[in-house]
Amino acid sequence: MLRIFRGKDGRRLTVSALLMVVLGFCSVVVGGLGRPEPHDVDASTQVDSPSRTPDPATSSPGLAVALGNRLDAADGPSATTRPDAASGRGGTSGSSGGTAGSTSVAGKGGTSAGSAGSGRSAAGLSVAAAACVAARAGGLGVEGQAGQVVMVGVPITGARAAVDVVRRSRLGGVFLAGRSTQPASELGADLRAVQDAARRDVGIALHIAVDQEGGQVQTLSGAGFERIPNAVEQGRWDASDLRERTASWARALAGAGVTLDLAPVADTVAAGTARANPPIGVSQRNFGTDPDGVAAALGVVIPAMQDSGLLATAKHFPGLGRVHANTDTSTEAVDDVADPSDPNLEPFRTAISADTAAMMVSLARYPRLDPAALAVFSQPIITGLLRGQLGFRGLVMSDDLGAAVAVGSVPVGERAVRFIAAGGDLALSVRGADGVTMSTALAAAAHRDPTFAHRLAEAATAVLTSKARAGLLTCDGTP
Repeated sequence: MLRIFRGKDGRRLTVSALLMVVLGFCSVVVGGLGRPEPHDVDASTQVDSPSRTPDPATSSPGLAVALGNRLDAADGPSATTRPDAASGRGGTSGSSGGTAGSTSVAGKGGTSAGSAGSGRSAAGLSVAAAACVAARAGGLGVEGQAGQVVMVGVPITGARAAVDVVRRSRLGGVFLAGRSTQPASELGADLRAVQDAARRDVGIALHIAVDQEGGQVQTLSGAGFERIPNAVEQGRWDASDLRERTASWARALAGAGVTLDLAPVADTVAAGTARANPPIGVSQRNFGTDPDGVAAALGVVIPAMQDSGLLATAKHFPGLGRVHANTDTSTEAVDDVADPSDPNLEPFRTAISADTAAMMVSLARYPRLDPAALAVFSQPIITGLLRGQLGFRGLVMSDDLGAAVAVGSVPVGERAVRFIAAGGDLALSVRGADGVTMSTALAAAAHRDPTFAHRLAEAATAVLTSKARAGLLTCDGTP
């Protein structure tokens, strides 16, 4: 049985009766998501790890509204439309991902979003699964939600150290930082121990992410992980080779326990400009020199990854292909050409059409899109352009908010608050020590401001939705 509701903004929301039963305990806050005022946060503030049992008095409002924003697939095009580029690289890959068990709310990694009227949400979950996600997010309370929207780095050479990070910070994910020649079998054992700890201590499994692009950016290269050429070389292959080899690399990562790859790069570096583009062109991280060629490659790579059980992250929105500085080491990364009609947005459109699970937002400046803020702190760029104009309904994550020089003038906790307030979902820091600072700042901001509490609830729901898609979330009382 389906019931039709209309939100304050007039959008049509299709929600099963089951959803309304599960969410009956949630307080629905109907309000605009206008740009909140900056929050004053003491970056040094630390608190004890929150309890797994939420205090009803501190549970955040707005979960029904937050989930409703993710359940509007019936009003839009199918999320699984995949581009057929002029080069012939588009098309649909056959699914080789795992099938969900009876207790998992989604099969791992698959791009199974349904078309209008199919009874599936925009993120590819059934309506019942989306209700499960909302219930789990609502039961976390403010502190639990604040933990879920933060991912921190742990050294790949000592992945089991993440067990202590998870126990102390109760976060939603870890990023395996550095380079490792550890065999896939050994890494898999380490990551299983990390997930066991997360399920035991937090109650929800982690996203485990790596940078496995190829070329100079390949975290894992031990036995069981093939050497991956750089994106420039990959971009020269025909569609069949690119699909087959990408699927092989993705299966290796998924088999070792990685859930999210911070790839592929969707940035376009024009011919003859690579040497002047430190973050992308110098390292040959771009699939091509024109947006159509890059888009064609992404239309193959993303389905190949996700049909193999590994979630993809297209990056670095709205593009780093024109900047002349690296945000990791400089505050001078500026693209003064990009605007809402920029041809270099085409690869990101293709990534969305290919149903990418996540989109990473850059730390550069784009004066024609927002003269006042870095992209990662910009509501016009994240909520207006990415969510509104391009229609992305997946997980929005930040580039590094920890060690990057581009955000160095902003207190650590405030970086996470500004990102979530702008419309982001998962704040990334490569520094493990930032986890408690960020989650504490997020919870404090939510307790002060009901509008931000709603935005935090929506972000936590997005993180759990992506976990459900990866097969990390269950609804039978087990983590």
